[in-house]
Amino acid sequence: MENKVKKKKFGVMSFYKQYALLIFFSVTFLAGQAICELQLPEYMSNIVSQGIAVSDMDKVLYWGLWMIGLTLLASIFSVVVSYLSSKISAGIARDLRKACFDKVMAFAGEEYNKFDLASLITRSTNDVTQLQNFTNVLLRMIMMTPIMGMGGIIKAVKLGAGMGNLAWVIVIAVLIIFVAIALLLMIAQPKFMKMQKAIDDVNQVANDELTGMMVIRAFNTQSNEQERFDVANRFLTGLSLFANRTMVSLMPLMTFVMNSVTIAIVWIAAYSAQDITQVGNMMAFIQYAMHIIMSFMLVSMVFVLIPRATVSAKRINEILHTSVSIVNKESKQNPQGLHLVGDVEFRDVAYSYGGDNAVEHISFVAEHGKTTAIIGSTGSGKSTIINMIPRLIDATEGEILIDSVNVKDYNLKDLRANVGFVPQKNYLFSGTIASNVGYGSTDDTDTLNKSIDIAQARHFVDNKENGLESEIAQGGGNVSGGQKQRLSIARALSKNAPIYVFDDSFSALDFKTDKALRAALAQELSGATIIIVAQRVGTIKNADQIIVLDDGHIVGKGKHEDLLKTCDVYREIAKSQLSEEELGI
Repeated sequence: MENKVKKKKFGVMSFYKQYALLIFFSVTFLAGQAICELQLPEYMSNIVSQGIAVSDMDKVLYWGLWMIGLTLLASIFSVVVSYLSSKISAGIARDLRKACFDKVMAFAGEEYNKFDLASLITRSTNDVTQLQNFTNVLLRMIMMTPIMGMGGIIKAVKLGAGMGNLAWVIVIAVLIIFVAIALLLMIAQPKFMKMQKAIDDVNQVANDELTGMMVIRAFNTQSNEQERFDVANRFLTGLSLFANRTMVSLMPLMTFVMNSVTIAIVWIAAYSAQDITQVGNMMAFIQYAMHIIMSFMLVSMVFVLIPRATVSAKRINEILHTSVSIVNKESKQNPQGLHLVGDVEFRDVAYSYGGDNAVEHISFVAEHGKTTAIIGSTGSGKSTIINMIPRLIDATEGEILIDSVNVKDYNLKDLRANVGFVPQKNYLFSGTIASNVGYGSTDDTDTLNKSIDIAQARHFVDNKENGLESEIAQGGGNVSGGQKQRLSIARALSKNAPIYVFDDSFSALDFKTDKALRAALAQELSGATIIIVAQRVGTIKNADQIIVLDDGHIVGKGKHEDLLKTCDVYREIAKSQLSEEELGI
C-alpha cells in the first residue's frame, strides 16, 4: 500500500498527467466549438446584407444552410467536450479519493494526530468534490474563453469600422466587468478559505454528538450540544451566504452590462449606418459583443471556483505530502506467505512521543508456546509496547525481533498476517457476526465456529435468531460490551496466527467467562505466543512470565509467586485486588 502511495507524492497536480491525452482532445474539440460559434454571426450578417436586403433568397438559403451545418457541428463538439470533461473530472476525483484513503490507511498514530477525524473525512470528500467541480468547469472553458474573447474582439472591430467607433463600447464594458470581478474576488476569497475549515468544525461537532450520544443523554446536556452545533452551523451558513451572495452579484451586473451594450450599439449604429446592408453588420456586431462579454462571464465563473479549489488542493496535498513514519519493506517471501514460529524479543526498546519517552529500556522475550503477561498502572506504557509488535507504531530506539528478525525488515502485510491482535478499544463493523469474526482472514464456517467457541461467544451467538448471520450495527452498537469484546477476540483467533496479542481484552468479561476463556486459550493455542495486557491480577497470575511496568519502565519480571516477593509495585496491585488468602501470604 505504501509503495502505491509514494507514486503520488507530487500532490494534486500529478493526478492530471495521466489524463493529458483526454485533456488535449477536450481542448481541441472545445476550440472547434468556439470557432464554429464565432463564424455564425458573420453568416447571419451575410443573410441580412446579401440576401434579405437585396431580396436574394438563394443567398438566404445558401448562408442559412451553412449556419445549420455549423450549428450541428458545434453541438457535436459541445457534447464531446461535456463527455470528456465529465470523464476527466470524475476520474481525477476518484483517483484523489483513493490516494487519500490509501495514504490515511498507511498512517501510524503519529500521523493521525496531525489531523482530526472530521478534517480527514472533509478532505477526502468535500475538498475532492470542490476540485472535481473546478476541473469540470475549467475544461469546458479553458479554450472557449480566450478564443471567443479574442476572436470576438477581432471580428467586432472589423465589422464596426464603418459604423463609427463602436470598439469603445466593448472596451468600456470589458473594463467595468474586469474591475467588478477583481473587487468581488478580493472580498470573497478570504471567506472561501474559511469555509472549508468551518465545514471541518461542523463535521467535528456532529461526530462528537453522534458518537457520544449516550454520554450526552446521561448528563442531560442535549441543549448544550444543540447550541454548540448551532453556533458552528450558523457560522458556516453566514460564511456561505456572504461568499455566494457576493459572487452571484456578478450575474445581474453582467446582464446590465450586456443590455447596456446592446442599446449603445443600436443607438450608435442608427446614426452611423450608411444603408440597409449595414443592418446585418450591426446585428453581427451585437452578437460578437455578447460573445466577448460572455467570455468574461465564463472567466468569472472559473474565478468563483478558484479560491475554494485552491484551498481544497492545499488541504488534500497536506495529506498526500505527509511523511509516513512506518516504512514498508517489499515482500521477499514465497507466494504462500510468511510462516513464523512466533518468538518475540524486545531489546532495549524505547518509544518517544512529543519529545518524551513513553517507555524506555524495555527488554524481554516472549517465547512460543508460553503466555507473557504485562501489567501496570494506567499510563505506564502497556499498550505502547504491544502496539510495536505489529508495527502500529515503531520503536524510536532499540529493536523488536520476531524469530530473530527485526520487525522493520518484514513486509507489513506478511507481518500482520501472523499476529492476531485484539486492540484495547474494540470495534465491530456494520455487517454480520460472520463477517466481523472472519474479517480479513477467513469465511470458513468451521474456523469461525471454532473461534467463537474459544472466545466463549457461543451462547449469545446461538441465542441470536440468525446465528452467524445476525446483523451487527456499526461500532457494535447493538451488542453489549462483553459480547463485543468476545467477538473481537474471536476475530483475532480466526486468523490462526502464531502470535496473539490481547490488549486489556478481558476487562468486560465476568470472572467465570474470563477463567473459561483463559483455559480455552491455553488448550487450543498451546503452540502459539500469547501476550496479554491486563488490569486484573486474576487474569494473568498463571502466566509463564509477567512483566510489571511503572512509568514506562520494567520494574519486575517473573512468575506471580516470585513477583509477590520481589516486586513492590506488583505486590501493591495484587493486594488491592485479591485477599491475603488468595495471595497465599
